[in-house]
Amino acid sequence: MLETLLLLLLAVSWLYWLVAWMITRTFFRSRRNALQDYTPAVSVLKPVRGLDAQALRNYATLCQQDYPAYELLFGFSDPEDPAIQVVRQLQHDFPRSCIRLVTGPVLGANRKASLLHHLAAEARHDILVVSDSDMRVTPDYLRRVVAPLADPATGLVTCCYRGDTPRTLAAGLEALQIGVIFLPSVIIANWLFKFGFAMGSTAALRRADLVRLGGFRSITNYLADDYQLGARVAQLGLKVHLSDYVVATVLGTTSLLEQWHREVRWSRCARVSRPWHYPGLLISFTLPLALLLVLVSGFATIGWQALAVSLAIRWLVAYLVSGYTGDVESRRWFLWLPLRDLLSALVWLVG
Repeated sequence: MLETLLLLLLAVSWLYWLVAWMITRTFFRSRRNALQDYTPAVSVLKPVRGLDAQALRNYATLCQQDYPAYELLFGFSDPEDPAIQVVRQLQHDFPRSCIRLVTGPVLGANRKASLLHHLAAEARHDILVVSDSDMRVTPDYLRRVVAPLADPATGLVTCCYRGDTPRTLAAGLEALQIGVIFLPSVIIANWLFKFGFAMGSTAALRRADLVRLGGFRSITNYLADDYQLGARVAQLGLKVHLSDYVVATVLGTTSLLEQWHREVRWSRCARVSRPWHYPGLLISFTLPLALLLVLVSGFATIGWQALAVSLAIRWLVAYLVSGYTGDVESRRWFLWLPLRDLLSALVWLVG
């Protein structure tokens, strides 16, 4: 009976990844976010805590935007934060860019949401673009993420992301998680549920809509501030638009312990934010299910055959998905995908 159940789950899991491949392919080939002439002045809000890998280079990409008018605001809760010196260097390197430092006290359990409250209060423009501090972008970034806001029915624009510059095994495994596991799951969520949440990689919205949902102050005691922001925009009756622009998150020399704690935290955020969807992630764990079948079947031929099919599907889909997003780093760590799938299942259980 258990063997039959595992076979059924595996069949559903194979179907899930094949559907994920087809939907991801359609999503990125449609190129819905063509450049437009809608370029209102923008305030980019960057909450920062500590030094990220290649921080100066990451920040500099925001000073090289092909966009007519924008400002950069970096927020810190600790006036002694070492990243402040990086922002000072950025101001020196790009004297023509409007770059400002903002500090403010912690207002709730979520330090990032507190910083965003202070940053929004200091912002001069009515279009706000929130982006995590470890993101790296190309010169067309602002044009791509702001353009959908030309539609009054769109209240927020968010982006998928991929891992960049992993220097350790842990960072390589994280790049695989982000690029070929999490990203296609987001595309499927967008397809099935019309998307009602944002991601920390990017959240572009109007100040007027932010005021309507209570501002960042209203989410300072929530764990998943990005999810809350998107969900509350959707509750206003506005669309949350998933852009086809893919941001790069620079991973650097992440350790296994850092990666574990970060992924468990993300997993708990997902479970708390979308409790009815969280159990459904089970069908994405193809290789762990196949290994269970090998054990339950007593190492019978059918178990090994199912494992072989599972490996083939996972590697094929991962290879194709990484191609649609230009994710060369995931392809470099391609052979580690079986270990990555086992680790993802363990993180899910702990989460």
